[in-house]
Amino acid sequence: MTHRALRFTLAAVVVSTAACADKPSTLLAPASGSALAAPLSFSYDGSNRQGGPDQAVIQIMPIKSDAAQNGSGFASRQQHRSSGTGISYHGGPVLQAGTKVAAVYWASSPIYSGGPAAGTTGAGSSDGSLIGFFLRNVGGSPYYNINSTYTDGAGHAIVNSVTYTQYWANNTNVPANGANVSDAQIVAMLQSGFNSGPLTYDASTLYHVFTAGKVNLGGGFGTQYCAYHAYATVNVGGASKTVLYSAMPYDYAYPSACTNGTASPNGDPGADAEINVLAHETEETTTDMFGSAWFDNSGYENADKCAWVWGSTQKAGNGSVWNITIGGKNFLVQENWVNSGSGGCLQHWP
Repeated sequence: MTHRALRFTLAAVVVSTAACADKPSTLLAPASGSALAAPLSFSYDGSNRQGGPDQAVIQIMPIKSDAAQNGSGFASRQQHRSSGTGISYHGGPVLQAGTKVAAVYWASSPIYSGGPAAGTTGAGSSDGSLIGFFLRNVGGSPYYNINSTYTDGAGHAIVNSVTYTQYWANNTNVPANGANVSDAQIVAMLQSGFNSGPLTYDASTLYHVFTAGKVNLGGGFGTQYCAYHAYATVNVGGASKTVLYSAMPYDYAYPSACTNGTASPNGDPGADAEINVLAHETEETTTDMFGSAWFDNSGYENADKCAWVWGSTQKAGNGSVWNITIGGKNFLVQENWVNSGSGGCLQHWP
């Protein structure tokens, strides 16, 4: 995700210094007697990926208009090149052995059609929503195989694997429609799930946090970004642990900023719109989990370099536009940057 000049209030988060390969970046320790570190107020800009002791970095997916203005998307084919493939490795860890994902639906009723009932938990296999279908099927696909062109510090290729392990339809302390939810509150909600049991902690799992309507995760939803991914320190079993997560607000609430504006390929516009951003966040966390691995000389991660770029598309009988097929269903999902040859945005690899 692009690093943009935004302000958040944050709990123990994304402080990445140049990490050695396969070793986690230095994290802020939890405050004494607290499950989370004291909130930090910070700002950052796209010219500096590194955070200091009082500064942190969050990676955002820009809204559609900003992607064009800031040179991501099509322009990135010519700009934001590091060398060679147009993206380079900076020493940090990746999810080389495959990515696990969990869905946290933070709402008082199902956000997506067929989704889990509020207040329930379960295996990813029992999530009947289109979101669940995509998460269960994107791993192993030619589209996700683009990430296998990236490696860890030892040169081992990232495995083309995504495993949807669990969901939690959390209906406790649900934010009101339009409410601003700080990043610290998102992390505290995840902490509550680890404390009370509906969430199982795993260091290699990306916890996607979904909300409904215009709940404003992070404070800039729909005006500055459509989603973001980050990491934080939580307390599990009395020990400080690093948790990977993404903020996944309801993108269809801002169709001009966070959707392509075309008809839904699967007759589910909210979920179809969200899946494009979901793919973006998942692949970026896989290749740049702490913001210290794969990015170009302007701070753009792999999916940033292809934000809102579709490549060749097809039109379905219902008038919808799609470009890839996952698990037998058609989706409109942005391309991803291949780390091979001179680089570029592709729909599949090879």
